[in-house]
Amino acid sequence: MNNWPQNPTLYEINAWAWLEQLSRQAGQAITLASVPQAELERIAAYGFDGVWLMGVWQRSAGGRQVAREHVGLQGEYRQALPDYDEADVVGSPYCIPEYRVDATLGGDAGLADLRQRLADLGMRLMLDFVPNHLACDHAWLGEHPERLMQGGPDSLAREPINYFDVTVDGQWRIFAHGRDPYLDGWSDTVQIDYRRSAARRAMADILLSIAERCDGARCDMAMLVTRDIFLRTWGGEFEPPQAEFWPAVVTDLHARHPGFLLLAEVYWDLEWELQQQGFDYTYDKRLYDRLLEHDAMDVRLHLTAGLDYQQRLARFIENHDERRAAATFGVPRSLAAAVLTYTLPGLRLFHEGQFDGWRVKLPVQLGRRPDEPTQPAVDTFYRRLLSALRHPVFHEGHWSALKPAEEWAGNPTHRQIVAHRWSLGDEHRLVFVNLSSEPAQALAPLDIRTLAGQDWRLVDVLNDTTYLRRGDDMTGAGLYLDLPGYGYHLFEVHSA
Repeated sequence: MNNWPQNPTLYEINAWAWLEQLSRQAGQAITLASVPQAELERIAAYGFDGVWLMGVWQRSAGGRQVAREHVGLQGEYRQALPDYDEADVVGSPYCIPEYRVDATLGGDAGLADLRQRLADLGMRLMLDFVPNHLACDHAWLGEHPERLMQGGPDSLAREPINYFDVTVDGQWRIFAHGRDPYLDGWSDTVQIDYRRSAARRAMADILLSIAERCDGARCDMAMLVTRDIFLRTWGGEFEPPQAEFWPAVVTDLHARHPGFLLLAEVYWDLEWELQQQGFDYTYDKRLYDRLLEHDAMDVRLHLTAGLDYQQRLARFIENHDERRAAATFGVPRSLAAAVLTYTLPGLRLFHEGQFDGWRVKLPVQLGRRPDEPTQPAVDTFYRRLLSALRHPVFHEGHWSALKPAEEWAGNPTHRQIVAHRWSLGDEHRLVFVNLSSEPAQALAPLDIRTLAGQDWRLVDVLNDTTYLRRGDDMTGAGLYLDLPGYGYHLFEVHSA
């Protein structure tokens, strides 16, 4: 495949649950190699640039047992899948004993076959890389314990939730569970010791091996292995003292695999730092949180950051870690948030089931999901939105924020409208979204000099409406807007 386009669209699929559902529908086992062509063509019809196949790597037997016995998780399983049984608990996809495709899903050969079929349909493949930790039964516990974070009996006695002991080949050792500096350890994992150069080199080799099999990697909790965060969590010092993992591995990776895309899951306002360490895109969790908080002015402030930063953010309104958008926002508000989020610069991340209006957040340890009805209006909306996003203006054009102004004195509702535009040559797109449940009015001045002196048709591709407007008005006082609660426009601008 060619390199990823600018501002790509990416579709996340839960690999295990997807294949299980396809198998039930077909009445026979479906693997990566035997996914019906009609299913791949259905996905391709939305116009995605890539598919993130979440959870293809081998699942840990030890991790699976931890997941089945975890009392807190059992409540989550029951809430998502009331009739679940032990067989449905396949273990966490982020508890990896080996970076080979799980045999249940079709193995490495099945993945290679699917990758080629996706490429034939114009889609690239993204897979997971979990840099911080490995499965609690990984071979390194016996073969390379020096690459892992170890403790002594006092560590185990003081923090039994963060350490575990194991005897491998007659050798008794105590290891740390993978964790971040704010939470207890993940009890199905073992922590990699990034202070050790041999551990960093081994993990770099794993990432390089992943790059042989796909076109991009989503790196789980990528900030945990940066030097500052790692030392805040574990103390000690790197060897050599100023070493960092990501800059070196990214340089090597891109030299061997030009065009390979790296997406960082990152929080704690470390997005810019991870971009500087080499990531093509970093999660924009801040925008998601501000949309949840219902404060349009905070959203507008967020979009004043420099374009060099904005265009390397990954935008989303749901993924496997967050609750479903239809449940969190409600459908009308979720569609308004989608118009705003996915018409911004950066990577546009969509989630399987989002277009159906699904409401159940599936724990990643489950391999089966409940049947949920599709909401046709939601699917129609996303088909229109993604069709609009295919135009080169949203990939190669210039983006800028707009500043809706007060339409009349004493009417503050313009503050609830977030607006921006894209331009590429004579092509212009105008986006206006009311993030409030109440109607809002505003004037939006357009700094597009070529609009002056003639009339224009504003074609709203999401609402099947067209407005005739004078260019002098739009470039002067501004385009008049009157949006209902959670209303939106995505205008194409055509000469009248």
